[in-house]
Amino acid sequence: MNPLLWCITIIFSIILLATALSLFCFLRIFFSPKRRVLGPDEFEIPEGEIYEVFREDIKRWTTEARTLPHEDVSIISHDGLTLRGKYYEYKKGAITEILFHGYQGSAERDMSAGIERCFAIGRNALIVDHRGGGRSDGSVTTFGVKERFDALRWVDFVIKRFGEDTKIVLTGISMGGATVLMTAAEKLPKNVVCILADCPYSSQKEIITKVIRDMKLPAGLIYPFVKLGARLFGGFNLDETTPIEAMKKTSVPVIFIHGDNDDFVPCEMSDRLYESCASENKALVKIKGAGHGLAYPTDKEKYVKSLVDFEKVWNKN
Repeated sequence: MNPLLWCITIIFSIILLATALSLFCFLRIFFSPKRRVLGPDEFEIPEGEIYEVFREDIKRWTTEARTLPHEDVSIISHDGLTLRGKYYEYKKGAITEILFHGYQGSAERDMSAGIERCFAIGRNALIVDHRGGGRSDGSVTTFGVKERFDALRWVDFVIKRFGEDTKIVLTGISMGGATVLMTAAEKLPKNVVCILADCPYSSQKEIITKVIRDMKLPAGLIYPFVKLGARLFGGFNLDETTPIEAMKKTSVPVIFIHGDNDDFVPCEMSDRLYESCASENKALVKIKGAGHGLAYPTDKEKYVKSLVDFEKVWNKN
């Protein structure tokens, strides 16, 4: 074979292989297929034995979220997607929490318990589905990179709906927690008085490589294809920003809550996020024995008390 043709063939094969691997990573990690609408007697329980303990609680919270008086609401994202949520009013004029769910989850699955918790401290609750999640449009999850701009749109919605003096808390769990932390570095209106990040990861790269290593695969070899897949097929730069970099730029009060038995997103990630946080008002609360996303059901009393105590701090300033 002609040497030049041989070189071209090798280069083409490498490009083809890299593209194929990147597509596989994209489909495995970022692509979100169309979601099935659950029936009235169906409930989505996260996979894993740690969630089975709270199965009946999850079913009760989901049932309450479906039956409590609420309003279906929607916004249009900056890139034209319809994003949907449900608004639950505790009291007119109360603080409104906007709650964002975790990776491959939904507002109903991950944030229904948040309605109970919001009502317990006298707040209204707006639980929203991320792009590519729940009832919202989209088929790509970006680990908070684009979702942070969606959060800004939800903030604008609440202000327009409830007035220029309304107070807003941005709340998220897991990927939702990372999303609200990244949002904190954007230009936020004064209405956003607090960020609540429950079991957030410190960066997209850290959590993805951690999961790859847990699968006994070479993270250093695979991650470049993950990042390339996000760029080629998802249209975003996975490392454009990170929660830990965002924390260096924020002045909004932030409370981090994390279960000390979280083996999916290690608790030490919140330790480092807390240390990096530039806000004058910040708090780190660890819930003993809680697994991933289970801080609230594991110790409701401590969870609620921590939020009440922290509100006294930031509300005084």
